[in-house]
Formats: sequence, structure tokens, C-alpha cells
Amino acid sequence: MSPEPAPAATTAPARPLRRDAQRNRDSLLAAAQAVFAEQGMEASLEQVAKRAGVAIGTLYNHFPARLDLVQEAFAGKLAIWVTAAEQALTMDDAWEGLCLFLETMCELQARDRGFNDFASIRLPENACLAGQQTRIHDLGIRIVKRAQQQGHLRPDLAPEDLAFVIWSHSRIIEATDGIAPHAWRRHLHLMLDGFRAERAHPLPEPPLTPEQLYRAMLRLGGTDTLRPATSTEEFSGGDSKPHR
Repeated sequence: MSPEPAPAATTAPARPLRRDAQRNRDSLLAAAQAVFAEQGMEASLEQVAKRAGVAIGTLYNHFPARLDLVQEAFAGKLAIWVTAAEQALTMDDAWEGLCLFLETMCELQARDRGFNDFASIRLPENACLAGQQTRIHDLGIRIVKRAQQQGHLRPDLAPEDLAFVIWSHSRIIEATDGIAPHAWRRHLHLMLDGFRAERAHPLPEPPLTPEQLYRAMLRLGGTDTLRPATSTEEFSGGDSKPHR
């Protein structure tokens, strides 16, 4: 007679933070969003703690690694991007859906230097927002195919080509910030004109493969592309947790 299976383990619900601890966490997130927006994703965590009015040790108590804080700070904007992608797939005109998807992405980047950095990279597979990034990628594939099926989008454009919009947009925002903050719109629509089916001419190079794109985005995020990313150490950005 075989033994009865052990009952499945249950995960205890997370204990709510004390009021002062929750206040510190909220202050840190608000400060991180502001500092990252001003200075980019690699901004000093000491500055984040100072802006929040707490010690750096308090920051690390709530967010042990930079990646933990980065993901919390940008989760809301990533959700906006996902929503726009889902809406794009419901629009009758697939070209308008593609434009909505790309314009939303570029708008989010333009207003926030940190999210501009974040949109250009790929998180390690074990990161909690990696699934959201994968969903955006999968929705982007459907948006591209739908616009091609309606005859609006050039047939040789691969979903991986959309990364060139993100990467070039990132540099334009950096160059024009505070000088011509809406110049990115001109660049985006110049690119969109090049995406139209009636503008298509033979291209000299094939698109990136999905594997090449993944490795390129990992490289931009500072992750070693020659081995799987298994920890958040690569995203510490040079800030080390103080010894206790």
C-alpha cells in the first residue's frame, strides 16, 4: 500500500508592513521614479534615499538589489504599454493600431529618462517583470502581422525591427531633452513612412533573429550574454549593499 501524498505546501500571505515602513516604501518608490526620470536608470541609489528622506540602509531593507527597485518603479508604465498594445489589436484599422502601439511607447520614453533606458533592455528571465516584457513582445508580433495582413505594413518588416525604433528614439530623446522635447514625433513619423507597404524597397540586410535581439537587449542592460542570467547582480549598477 503506497503512502498517502503529503499535503501541498501553502505559501503564507505576506504580512502587511507597519505604517511607518509602508510610508518609507512609498516615499522610496516616489523618489526613485522622480530620480530615474531625471537622471536615468543608473542614477545613484544614495540620491534616491536622500530624496525620500531615509537612510540608504532603509532603501536596501525594502529593495535588496537595484533591479528590485527598478521593476517596482516602472511597473505602472509597463502596464500602460501593455494596455495600449491590447487596445491596438482591437482597432479596425491595423495601421492605426501599430501607430498607437509605437506612439505610446515613445511617449512613455520621452517623459522619463529611466523608462527610456528600461524600454531598451531585456530583463533576466527570473526577473518579475520579464513576463510583462515577453507579453509586450508577443503582442507586438501580432500587431505587426495584422498590419501586414491588411496590406498597410511592408511585408519584409520583422517584429524585431521595432527594436530599432526604441534604440534610435532613446538617443534622440537624450540629445533633444530640454531643447526640442517633441522632436521625437518627427523622427517616429519619418520611420513610420518608411514602414508603409507602398514605400518598400529591397533591404540590404536581413532582420535580427529573435535570439540576436534578445542578446542585444541583454547587453544594453549590462547582462553577460554568454551565459544565462541567473541573478540580479548584473543590475546592481555599482551600488553595493552596506555591510551590517
